[in-house]
Amino acid sequence: MQVHELHPAPGARPQRHRVGRGVGSGWGKRAGRGQKGQKSRSGRGKGPAFEGGQTPLHRRLPKRGFIPIAKRVFEVVPLAVLNGFPAGSVVTPQDLREAGLVKEGTAVKILGGGELKIALTVQAHAFSKSARTGIEAAGGKAEVIASA
Repeated sequence: MQVHELHPAPGARPQRHRVGRGVGSGWGKRAGRGQKGQKSRSGRGKGPAFEGGQTPLHRRLPKRGFIPIAKRVFEVVPLAVLNGFPAGSVVTPQDLREAGLVKEGTAVKILGGGELKIALTVQAHAFSKSARTGIEAAGGKAEVIASA
């Protein structure tokens, strides 16, 4: 038996109804939708939030808080992870992306988790106070770069 000879068993795949193709087909005229009304028309239905005319839940609940439009979202990198880079090198966000530590197109913030044992020049969009002091204590420099 070859692949081109395979077929589903008879009756396993029933024919689909081609509705609205004339009265002789048995599914003509109103195409199984009954007579008039909302359910007979195209684009029918009210959507998942409709509650029968009652005020929907998303309008009954109060609005809370403030959502800033231009919120800065950072990818955070702990300080101890930077020990994997060669001593004396310049670590940029691109180097962190290539190492698989941060995602593409995000701002990078270095946090002070752990201890840095080698001197590095670290370039990032933001630093915590403990990260900045940890980098400088190891003999390196923390340089803030402008975000894109």
